[in-house]
Amino acid sequence: MTTPSEPRGGRLDPGPAAITGERRQLINLAYRLLGSLADAEDVVQEAYARWYAMSRQQQDAIASPGAWLTTVVGRLCLNVLASARARRETYVGEWIPEPLPEPTEWNAGRADGVTVDPADRVTLDESVNMAFLVVLESMTPAERVAFVLHDVFRYSFAEVAEIVGRTPAACRQLASSARRRIRVAQAPATPAARQAWIVRDFKQAWEAKDIDALLALLDPDATAIADGGGVVGAVLRPVEGAEQIVRSLVQLEGRLRHLTFLERTVNGWPGLIAQQDGVTVSVYAFEVAGDRIKRIWAVRNPDKLRPWTVGPRH
Repeated sequence: MTTPSEPRGGRLDPGPAAITGERRQLINLAYRLLGSLADAEDVVQEAYARWYAMSRQQQDAIASPGAWLTTVVGRLCLNVLASARARRETYVGEWIPEPLPEPTEWNAGRADGVTVDPADRVTLDESVNMAFLVVLESMTPAERVAFVLHDVFRYSFAEVAEIVGRTPAACRQLASSARRRIRVAQAPATPAARQAWIVRDFKQAWEAKDIDALLALLDPDATAIADGGGVVGAVLRPVEGAEQIVRSLVQLEGRLRHLTFLERTVNGWPGLIAQQDGVTVSVYAFEVAGDRIKRIWAVRNPDKLRPWTVGPRH
């Protein structure tokens, strides 16, 4: 597993530069734990608020600010994950992790007028591809936190135990259970270059309304899942089977006629976006097994498209 950045290493300088320098690492960690950039930003902001609420004497007593901030973020993420389960029971339709663009295509502005600092952008690697994040969603909060901290960010189980509030042996078991879930759920990865060709062929067949070509590109047992977050007309349930997916695409043709589909990288892997008048309104991620598309994830929830809304190449 690729490590997005080095694990904490006993940094002793508690000055402002050392504190702010932790932000990107914390955003990267929180996004992988929560699957939501908005929630990740909120959690990291809360961790910093707690740091600055302490007296200088209390801050000076902390040997490693990075370790302290990571512990706080990890524990806050555990709380968010526990409450998220209840929130998602009332979520309209399916919930999909928030998709991320290539760093060069990140929308620099937010709906609230705040400019996104390039240093806060999430590092894209195999630990943020959509298939991986979806598997993480199936884990218990403790499994997810233990696995991500140990297997992705390379923290020791003793360090993980301090964050999760369990013994190192228990955290080792949690991570082992998480690995089993991933082995069962994930198909062997198709090389990115090959996946890009398949996604391109899918886009061209879709635009040409070539039903036979679409069926040939889809695994017979393929699944399409849409996250509209209550958007009018959004598909509320997974569509199972290649024929059903193609039938759904045909039914949506009138609604999609005025959209422009573009090939883009989604969470580090080839995907598609749909734009209307230069504004991104949908993002599509794919899982390809062999030469066929096994899963399609479509995100239409406007709240999850903040980094995409207006890109530099529209």
